Parts: sequence; structure tokens; C-alpha cells
Amino acid sequence: MRYSQLFAPTLREVPSEAEIVSHQLMFRAGMMRKVASGIYSYLPLGWRVLDKVSDIVREEMNAAGAQELMFPIVQPAELWQSSGRWAVYGDEMWRVKDRHGRDFCLGPTHEEVATNTVMNDINSYKQLPLMIYQIQNKYRDERRPRFGLMRSREFIMKDCYSFDRDDAGLDVSYGKMYDAYVKIFTRCGLDFRPVRADNGAIGGSSSHEFMVLAENGEAEILYCDGCDYAANIEIAESIPLETVAAEEEKAAEKVLTPDCRTIEDVASFLKMDKKKTMKALFYMADEKPVLIFIRGDRTLNEIKVQNALGANLFYMGADIDLENAGLVRGFIGPCGQKVRVLVDKEIAEGKNFCCGANEEGYHLLNINFGRDFDGEVGFFRMAEAGEKCPVCGGTLRSARGIEVGQVFKLGKKYSVSMGAEYLDENGKAQPFVMGCYGIGVGRTMAASIEQNFDENGIIWPKAIAPFEVVIVPVSEKNERQMRAAEELYASLNENGVEVLLDDRSERAGVKFKDADLIGFPLRITVGDKSLDKGMLEYKIRKTGESGLIPLENGVDEVKALLSRID
Repeated sequence: MRYSQLFAPTLREVPSEAEIVSHQLMFRAGMMRKVASGIYSYLPLGWRVLDKVSDIVREEMNAAGAQELMFPIVQPAELWQSSGRWAVYGDEMWRVKDRHGRDFCLGPTHEEVATNTVMNDINSYKQLPLMIYQIQNKYRDERRPRFGLMRSREFIMKDCYSFDRDDAGLDVSYGKMYDAYVKIFTRCGLDFRPVRADNGAIGGSSSHEFMVLAENGEAEILYCDGCDYAANIEIAESIPLETVAAEEEKAAEKVLTPDCRTIEDVASFLKMDKKKTMKALFYMADEKPVLIFIRGDRTLNEIKVQNALGANLFYMGADIDLENAGLVRGFIGPCGQKVRVLVDKEIAEGKNFCCGANEEGYHLLNINFGRDFDGEVGFFRMAEAGEKCPVCGGTLRSARGIEVGQVFKLGKKYSVSMGAEYLDENGKAQPFVMGCYGIGVGRTMAASIEQNFDENGIIWPKAIAPFEVVIVPVSEKNERQMRAAEELYASLNENGVEVLLDDRSERAGVKFKDADLIGFPLRITVGDKSLDKGMLEYKIRKTGESGLIPLENGVDEVKALLSRID
């Protein structure tokens, strides 16, 4: 490709709307342009990267035994109603009507369509297992699209669906996809970590996210320094550093605590450590009140609570909800409660806590689980870095990550609700056991930039760079330089090297800046000083290494340099 023919409008200034590095650099490097909030056009350089990521995904999916197909973007409401998700998916679903007033949606995901497709044509255990996938646009009407491709309203996703006879078969399919994902993100040149994750709106019994580690990552993960345990902070568990001291239960005591409505107020007034207080959190779960009690110095994990309750609708209760439940804000305690009570393990295993007395201006001291109150016990707080690993007892470390893929064990969630069955060897109808597996193609591109950049621009891993090599003649008006550049360009093309010839009528400094901004792994400069010595200059974008290679063996030398670049 010749740069003079390339549609790649680079920018020197950072667009005001671009908040994170990947968003800024994709605009500046001429890889995409905004059409509307959260909706973008991909320009040729950006599309080449997306195409390379898609090719890697496609190759590994095919190698794992999945078959590519294509589902429709527009999906009828009836399919989503049959699974029960039409009413509960939320406002992110882009709902539309046809000219006859019938309800449809723009597909945010394709579990329903995949299930419907398979159930109509797969009817025997002999046709299983089956894995099908597509690479296609998805649509989610985000309330606040931001961060470029990280949270957009239209995006490219690879989604795969597995159909098995039983859980053992699902384990095999899940394992194949897990291994394929490891290969995909390794081939893309990413530093990533698979972590245990919440299933979210997809549902199912088990899930792993694949997180690209980056300082600007939207999610926090905790991982063990002694084993392979890693989990999204939303579901991570831990063992606290301090052990519960052997403490005798003391007699409960009611104390006056005027105007003490917060944990900080109570601890200060009573001159006690916040670790000895109980924090009361009031929520509504599917319109029913629930109280959760955690230690005063801890943070509630809403995802864990919602999962424990199995609630579709879950939100913090308002004043009217408190009033209807007969609760007094700032003085809520677990004793004598008539609403559902959840108790964090630290509270259940500890002794002599301070809590609200369910009476304005009063708190209780020395309150103990099992003696003074009961409730459903679980791990409802946020785990914290520095605590012990729940698997091996090692130390948990924290990192930021960008989710680029997720694998789910759906089980029978969709097959049962939609009546998707096959006949086993005894002629008995059985529900399919399913899995689903997604990769954000655009997010993978953005995550790569978040992990690979410097003050000059993008540093692409070679496998997904738009071009492997850029040839920069210092002056396009110099016949000797252009002849050498053209010959090298032609030879590299003949040898299967992806090369861009910068033949623009621009100053050398502009060409160098654009090469660094766009992030080509290798730059070859053709100038008079090097040609006088029979040499070409090179610079490796990632390391900054530079030097000279012989012009006579230019192709072999360039290929040798490329072999050293990740």
C-alpha cells in the first residue's frame, strides 16, 4: 500500500471528547471517526487491525471445532419472551417495531436465536456435541456511551454457543473454548489473565472473564501470588488477615447515641474501632425489602448479594421503602427484624458487635449472631488486596483489567425455558446443556492500545498491526531514495511482508511522527547518508532500537528484524 493513496487522516491535537488513551489514539491515528454517541466508522487502518483480530479469532475457533455461521441482527420479541428475558433485560435493549407494530430488538446477544436455530434441526444425541459461532455487530443502548470502543452502542463481537448432552460434555466444550481464548489473546500479543467472574444478564452457573491488564482498566481483579486463583472484584472472596480472637460473649447493652447516624459517628462517639460495628444496608430485591449486615469498615458487594437473592430487580431502598418496612434510618439493627436478613461471615463468626437498636438515638453493644439475632450467612463484602487467598492462603494482589472476552456455562437455562430438546439413546427427550463464549473484537483492539503506547503514539503487537513495516524515503523528490524504496517495497510485497510505502510529499519529520503515532512495528528509513554506505536505517517501534542494515540483502534483513519483534 502507498501512503499517498491511504485514507488515514491523522490529527495532531487530542479530540476533547476522547477520555482514555485508546480513544484518543484511535482518533489521532486516523483509525476511526465518530458518527453519533457510541457509534463509529472504522477507517482503513482501524479496519485492518479489526480484521487481523477477527482472523486470529476465526482460526482458533475453527481449530477448536466450532463452525462459523451468521445470525440476523434483528430479532423478534417472541424469542426473548420465550426465554423470559424480554421483560428483564433492561433499557440497554434496543427495541424497535416493524410497520405492523410487531416488537423486535437489535441483538445485544444471540442466545435465543442460537437456541431456536439448533432446536429446530438438531433432534438426536448422535448430532451432539455442536459448537457454532459468528463475528457480527451487536447493539446495546448504553445510558452513557464512553471511552470509545470500551463502552459503545454498536460493537463487533464474536459469540459462540455450545450444545451438549450433559454437564460432562459441557465441561469439555467449555475447556476447549477456554483454551482457544488463551491462544487467541496470546497470539494477539496481549498480557492478560483469565479470572472468575459474575454471569450477569447472560445467566448460568460458571464464568471466566479474560482481562487484559492495563492501568486504565475499568475493572479491578484480585489474584493470588501463590496459586492461579484470580477473580473479578465483583465475586472475589478472601480470608481476612486478622483471625477472630477468642472472646467471651458479653451481655447486650443499650446505649444512648444522639445524632449518630453513620458508622463514623458511632465509632467516634463510643470510642471504638469500626471493626466492632455493624453496617446496615437496606435494599429492595424484586420489590421486597432485605437488610444486609457487614462489618463497619467493609464495603458491600452488591453483585454477591443480588446473586445470593436470585433477584432480577435490585436497588437501594428509598425513604418510603424504609418507612413501609418500619425501619429508622441511621439506627437499623438486626435484632427482632421482620424483613429478610443477610449476614456477612465476619459478623457471624465475630463477637460483641455494636449495631443500631431500631430506635431513634440508640445503639446496642455486645450483639452476637445466633444469640441475639439470626439471618442467612454468606460472603457479602468486597474482598480486599492484601488479604489471604481462599484457595491456598497466599496473598491477594490487585490489578486493573479490561474485559475482552468471557466464557459462560449456561447449563439448561435457555433450553428448558425455550423447550429445546434432543432425544437420548433411549428415545427420551432431554434439554440441551449449553455454553456461550464471547469476545469483543473492538475491545480487544482498544485494550491492546491501552497496554501498548507511549508519549508518541501506539505500539502495536506485530500480529495485529495494520502494517508490519513502513518504508520512509527522506524525500520523495530524491530519485535515488525513491528507487531504493520502491525496489525494497516491491520485494517485501513479493515475500509476503505487509508493508506501507510513505511516498507522500511531506517533510521527513512529519512522516516519522505519523509512523510513531500509528505504531508500525518496524520503520525503514531511506536517506542519502545511509545509501552512501550501501545501508538502510531501521527503528523498532517497541524498544526504540535503531541501526543500519545492508541495502543489498534488504528483504532478508527486514524479515530477520521482524522475527525479533513480538
